[in-house]
Formats: sequence, structure tokens, C-alpha cells
Amino acid sequence: MLEAIILLGAPGAGKGTAAERIREQAGYTHISTGDMLRDAVKQGTELGRAAEAYMRRGELVPDDLMIRLVEERLNTAGDGSFFMFDGFPRTLIQAELLEEALRKRDGKITHVLLLESPREVLMQRLTGRRVCRRCGAIYHVVNVPPKRTGICDLCGGELYQRADDQEATVVNRLEVYRRQTESLIEHYERQGLLRRVDSSQGPDKLVADIMRILRPTGREDATHRNCRGG
Repeated sequence: MLEAIILLGAPGAGKGTAAERIREQAGYTHISTGDMLRDAVKQGTELGRAAEAYMRRGELVPDDLMIRLVEERLNTAGDGSFFMFDGFPRTLIQAELLEEALRKRDGKITHVLLLESPREVLMQRLTGRRVCRRCGAIYHVVNVPPKRTGICDLCGGELYQRADDQEATVVNRLEVYRRQTESLIEHYERQGLLRRVDSSQGPDKLVADIMRILRPTGREDATHRNCRGG
């Protein structure tokens, strides 16, 4: 049986950082559709080419493309797998498609964690992010600055600002998120799955709060025995 948790939150809410720590502590297989999409674009796959135009405008990739990407990943799972979705679903239609995909594989969603931060925190986090062109290391001009401005500490590569982290695009991304996810949040609240977590706090406190939510299920022990994140 497949089980899944979902990390919801606006761009910059800290889903990626939290997901990596939860993966290390609890063994969930981490599925970041944002990372998967960027990799598909970089490799020039059919899905990547189709998605690239939407991503450059800061718009959500259409649901049919997203579920194709997710189902490809689910098809690699064995029995007793535990997944953690980071940034997916983002719309009610995607949520319904994911639930159907899990049902077809005898799976279910156990928790939906909504990471919430004030808008000004999100803007500062996103517009300050820099990425190394050579090795992909991530920095922040305020929170995690490189030793030399514009140069990666690890490989000496050039640091750049992704197109989707520029201010105008960030404003659009946050508005798109707000419009698209209102009904999604209500959907999970009606199902009794949604838990709200303050993600403006530091990552240690954030992850500790999340693990307290997950711990009553005993999942952190079971997942260490059954899978390690991919």
C-alpha cells in the first residue's frame, strides 16, 4: 500500500527545506514536482518543453502535464512505499487526480501540512535566492550569502537569479498561488487532513512542529524500515 503526505504552501514558504529534513528523519520518498519540472526542462524532454513556457511566465503548469509527471514517479514505487509531495497538488483538480492515482495503486493521503508565512517574508526569501550555474548550489543574499558576492563557495561557479525568482514574477506567482489554492485548502479541511504550521520560524522549529504532527502515526519508525528517500 502507498501512503503519502503533502506539504502545501506558497512559493518561499520553506517546503523544500522542510521536506529534505523530514526525508532524513522519517524516510519518506521526497517528490518535488518543481525540481522534476526544472530537470525535465534542462534535459529538453517532451514534458519539459511543454512546461517551460508556463514556468517562464510564473504560471502553473497545466494539470494534465503535472499528473503525467507524478504518475511516472509513482509507477516506480514498490509495496509499502511512503511519499512526501512538495508543491503538488496546487489545484483542486490536481488533488482529485492525485487521489485517483493513489487509489489505483491502493494508496491514500494521511496528512496535508500547510506551511504559512507572511507575504513580506515570502518576498524576501524568493527575491534573494541565488543558484550556482555550475553545480546547482543554492544561496540567499541575506540568509545564506556566499563568501564572495556572485561566486559559489563550492565550485567557483557563477551565481544567478532564476527567472521565476525575479520580483515581478514572484508577485505573479504568489497571486496565482492564492487564487488557485483557496479551494484546495478547503478541500483538505473538509476531509480532516489539513494541519497549519508556522513556516516563518526557523527550519529546526518548523520541522520539529511537523514531526510532532506525524509522530502519533508511528510513521517515522515504519518509514525508516521500508524506504529511504529518493
